[in-house]
Amino acid sequence: MASASERSYTRRDTVMFVACLVLSLVGLFSPAAWGLSIAASLRETVLAPLVWLQARAEEGKTSRVRFRAITAQRDSASYLAQGLPSLVAENERLRQLLALSRRLSGPYVPAEVLHQAQATDGRTLLLSAGSRDGISVFDPVVAPEGLLGVVLNASERTSILMTWAHPEFRVSAFTVTGNAAGVVAPSLAATGGDGSLEFRGVPYRDSVPVGTLVLSSGLGGVYPKGIPVGTVTGIVREQAGWERVYRLLPAANPGSAAHVLVLVPPKADLSRAFPTDSALRAERLDSLNRLRVADSVARTARLAKARRADSLAAQRRDTTRARPRRAVPAPPPPGAAPPPAVPAPSDGAPPSSGLPFSAGDSAR
Repeated sequence: MASASERSYTRRDTVMFVACLVLSLVGLFSPAAWGLSIAASLRETVLAPLVWLQARAEEGKTSRVRFRAITAQRDSASYLAQGLPSLVAENERLRQLLALSRRLSGPYVPAEVLHQAQATDGRTLLLSAGSRDGISVFDPVVAPEGLLGVVLNASERTSILMTWAHPEFRVSAFTVTGNAAGVVAPSLAATGGDGSLEFRGVPYRDSVPVGTLVLSSGLGGVYPKGIPVGTVTGIVREQAGWERVYRLLPAANPGSAAHVLVLVPPKADLSRAFPTDSALRAERLDSLNRLRVADSVARTARLAKARRADSLAAQRRDTTRARPRRAVPAPPPPGAAPPPAVPAPSDGAPPSSGLPFSAGDSAR
């Protein structure tokens, strides 16, 4: 037999079931406006904490998506910023190479440095131009700074550049002042990582100061005259009474060369294509002097124009002051006879004063 408490629970469940059933029927068959208002009331009262949690969850999801997008943009910007200095440097070198190509008086072939000709030999470089472009063996290769080397081998599409670090590299050279001449060759200590050149065969009596620029002399017909080879940094060794050997800092660095110019025959004098520091300074001073002269001429022209205007204005003022005023005769009184007309003077006759006179006055 069921107890009273069990019967009360059963009755309560039945009441709740009937209430839920009635509410379901009311919500099912009631107008849509009633359902919307009831749902809004529930969201604002009973379900308000759950709605708040849902909004925070959506904001967190959106924030995470936005954070991922911002992180990706930041990473892309950082990656591009890392390559920006190299792009700026390459752009500057291309500008210098373009300026050099405009100064060259002879034909040339532009080429790109691909990589080392051999994996074990860092003293040769592979160029992207070959014999079909007009390149042949012993064509000199230059950079905006100066001489890089000479073509060692040329195939149809590519060629091999022998840089100045190669043991067989030689170039006849002279100082920019013209007081010494010799042969430039790789330094004997280059294998130890020195990476310098030697200016050999300089007579002992000829002293070359530190900082002197050494140019190719054009002897031998391989390298044109006037290409910078290096700058004197000191004396390597000397033989008393015979010769001095100077150390040179190379003008061009093969390791940083990405684009070069191959000089093809006929080869002309390149002294004007590679101006020295003194020549650049002289050109700069000449340009400044020309600007000063142009400014002086313009200033003188302006002053002369202003003085001419002042002189014309002064002449107009003087002319206005010196011009006599024309006398206006007084009108005759009413009833008086008009004055007689004065006849025009004949040739040789004295001019008339314009006043009437009698014969007696003339006799007197």
